[in-house]
Amino acid sequence: MGPAELVQAAAMARRFYLEGKSKIQIAEEFGVSRFKVARVLETALERDLVRIEIRVPAELDAERSDALRARYGLRHAVVVESPADAEADTPDPENLGEVAADLLGELVTEGDVLGLAWGRSTIHMAAALHRLPPCTVVQLTGVYDAGTAERGSVEAVRRAAAVSGGEAHPIYAPMLLPDTATADALRGQTGIARAFEYFDKVTVACVSIGSWEAGISTVYDMLTEEERAHYESLGAAAEMSAHLFDAEGRRIGRDLGERCITVEADRLRRIPEVVAIAGGRRKAEAIGAVLRSGLVTSLVTDTAAADYLLAETTPAAHPALDRADPDGP
Repeated sequence: MGPAELVQAAAMARRFYLEGKSKIQIAEEFGVSRFKVARVLETALERDLVRIEIRVPAELDAERSDALRARYGLRHAVVVESPADAEADTPDPENLGEVAADLLGELVTEGDVLGLAWGRSTIHMAAALHRLPPCTVVQLTGVYDAGTAERGSVEAVRRAAAVSGGEAHPIYAPMLLPDTATADALRGQTGIARAFEYFDKVTVACVSIGSWEAGISTVYDMLTEEERAHYESLGAAAEMSAHLFDAEGRRIGRDLGERCITVEADRLRRIPEVVAIAGGRRKAEAIGAVLRSGLVTSLVTDTAAADYLLAETTPAAHPALDRADPDGP
């Protein structure tokens, strides 16, 4: 390209890439055809006159995010760099909650009903919220320990409602009860029943995932040794909102749900957007199991879990797109 061509190409590129003008507008300005403009812009890229850089914040891994989204058929996948000083078996780095808070700020629209399930990740997410459109916020599960409700799920619901300026519908009850009769009685209480009435109206939900081991699943921690052994014998590999899954994403131990204050799996499947927050190599297999359940549409995770999930040889065939239930009809 000669000097005149270089100057013209630079001017056209400036109009197109920086000023946002169309090829037709540029063609009219320079008195050439739009096809000529297209050729000049293409040549400008080939000759390195124009360089296009795609930049995202350093903590986000765009390549892994897109690969994970495509591999598992997720609507949204956001992969965060695992902290350099994180232990190999550390689950859910706190920065996942911060990124998830930003994602909810994008996904929630005015008038939505946002559902929050119990989980350390969702609590971190709520604490990091700084913007939400006006929406109603409802708690989807009871709490791990009624004595810590004000510092856990209840506070997360209140925090999200305060940021959005909407109504809050918390649940002041334990997640796991001794028997079905007690759980049924609590579900009938006015405040809890009112929260349950909103479950079918939830448009965006935020959940956590736990692997079936001590300290990584709140339900596991609440059960007796005998109960843990029983569900392990059924193939328990993951837990989400008090629902248990085997490695293939099939629900097991459904009797446990009858003792729990939680959103039913069928209701969860009907929610248009279900965002799971979970990371760490220690949770990777559990995340894969829940992705295969078809209950989750989007995922916020870290590079440690993403690398495992991307290396799996038999990922599910896009369950998030069709919300397929591995158990069938």
